[in-house]
Amino acid sequence: MVFSVLENFVLSSVSTIPEPLAQIAADMSSFPRWWALCGGWAVDAWLGRVTREHGDIDVTVFFDDERAVFQHFAGWNVVAHDGANPVDSEPWDGRILVRRSDVAAHLHARPPGEDNREALLRWVTPPHKADPDDRNIEVVFNDLEGGDWLLRDSPRVTIRPGDAVRTSPWGLPTVTPEVVAFFKAAAYYRHERLWGRPQDISDFELLVPLLNPSEREWLRNAIATVHTDHPWLALL
Repeated sequence: MVFSVLENFVLSSVSTIPEPLAQIAADMSSFPRWWALCGGWAVDAWLGRVTREHGDIDVTVFFDDERAVFQHFAGWNVVAHDGANPVDSEPWDGRILVRRSDVAAHLHARPPGEDNREALLRWVTPPHKADPDDRNIEVVFNDLEGGDWLLRDSPRVTIRPGDAVRTSPWGLPTVTPEVVAFFKAAAYYRHERLWGRPQDISDFELLVPLLNPSEREWLRNAIATVHTDHPWLALL
């Protein structure tokens, strides 16, 4: 499945969306494979307004398209974090990323140039100071199995990519509110340091009112599948 931003959108509609997303539309317009906006900016895209500051712009792709991602970002400043190198700061050389359930394989990327290389290093090394210029891109890799997006492998939660992504009011392919809310609820639950981040709580609370009954039921079932005691189930 190919889901890319069409050139005519980039040329004619970028003025209707915030500049960071207009730029990501331009950056990804020539990517030939499936991709979608995710994370905090996806929340804002569904609401049609900016709700908070964002340290980066998150997009999601599939592991099957790893080579296409490497080719697309050729010349950029890119480092890869995965199960083999969770804190790597060396430029990504196209090595195959290693899957591990407790470490999401992802890239940190900034445009070409030495200044951006230095900014990337500030972002990926302690104390992790990301430049607030909206040019930090995080590319998150996900598994595609039998045509389904594997949201969680154990316990297993899946969804068809066509059901997980729609065009948001800002015109970008965007992960649907219920799937974004699932990640906000489940990704760091019980994580000693990351669980209960204010941005995750506020994002979840903003997304739930957008859901229709079937989407709300899907979200409730998905969260309960992985965390039967999750406190946010009471909000659904």
